[in-house]
Amino acid sequence: MDLATDGPVGGWVVPESAYIHIPFCRHRCGYCNFSVVADRDDLMDRFLVAIDSEIANLNRPSLRTLFLGGGTPTHLPLQKLDQLLACLHQRFDLTKLDEFSVEANPEDIEEEKLELLSQWRVNRISLGIQSFQPVKLKTLERNHSPQKAIAAVEQAANFFPNVSIDLIFGTPNESIAQWHKDLDTALKLPIQHLSSYALTYEKGTQFWSRRHQGQMQQVDESIEVEMYQTTRKKFINQGFKHYEVSNYSRTNAQCQHNMAYWRGEGWYAAGPGAARFVGGFREVNHRSTSSYLRRIENGLSPTAERESIDLHQYTRERAAFGIRLIDGFNLDLLSQHVGLDTATMLGDAIDQSIKDDLLVLESSNIRLTERGILFADTVAQRFLD
Repeated sequence: MDLATDGPVGGWVVPESAYIHIPFCRHRCGYCNFSVVADRDDLMDRFLVAIDSEIANLNRPSLRTLFLGGGTPTHLPLQKLDQLLACLHQRFDLTKLDEFSVEANPEDIEEEKLELLSQWRVNRISLGIQSFQPVKLKTLERNHSPQKAIAAVEQAANFFPNVSIDLIFGTPNESIAQWHKDLDTALKLPIQHLSSYALTYEKGTQFWSRRHQGQMQQVDESIEVEMYQTTRKKFINQGFKHYEVSNYSRTNAQCQHNMAYWRGEGWYAAGPGAARFVGGFREVNHRSTSSYLRRIENGLSPTAERESIDLHQYTRERAAFGIRLIDGFNLDLLSQHVGLDTATMLGDAIDQSIKDDLLVLESSNIRLTERGILFADTVAQRFLD
């Protein structure tokens, strides 16, 4: 299968984005299903050697976006964080870099660390705030205080032009009034971007077990919907653009790295559990940090899964991700890019979704309706089936 930058001839698009997974955390929160390790800072030195070894094989690609996620990248002590950033500048060509994002925990925010990130050209920081309320933070097993969260945002804004925060809604016993308070607090802060998600109970997490044991109760779906609509109304009214189902931004502050995912572009990825899409193959590394380290130290590939993506599957996946963008995507442009009649391929799913008032087709642009935004996962699944 061929897929070039301007069409389906000449090979797959060369990725211009990379994700680096840093698995270390102070504590694994009960809702977290990511590849993380807590209280294993003794593995940091081995990890830094291993991550350098893995990305050294990429032959120093040129990047437009670079994202450090986790885990908690800022949990690395200053010297080790400096070592990691130096490694990335050595292993990647960052001369054309537009966006360099780093996820951070409010507890880790200190001037020396922010200054170091800024010196290494980080220009976007994503803070895992989750809430500004003590009771809710305790429920979510977050250790920072509301005051620390607010101070972290204000301090980060002194160093980075784009400060993003994550907020979670729909926690057990949470009221609409409590969610209003979280949103109002956020809107008073110097943020450029918000990612807002309903609390999910992923299988394998402590919260999943506690819910099934009757120790936690999920809020009613109607309350979640009201919280979601409240977020949309408040942030849009304050000049934010609702540009993806769960994301809002000021002008020109969209997360360009995530846009690469939603637009179906390829990306490199390294670290435990990291997933990449390069050259028509989707690969996922071993989730276990210890397994990841042992394999690299023994000269073995860290890859646990590898799947070849054919043109039809790629087209369906690109539509499923693209429909999450509030502006939608252009069917004709997608057809030109993949060399297939996407209107026919996706016709049944489109027709049914239009009938259900979930999609609207204007000229060749397809997007979610107001009602469809609430059922984005349903529409995406129809494109995949």
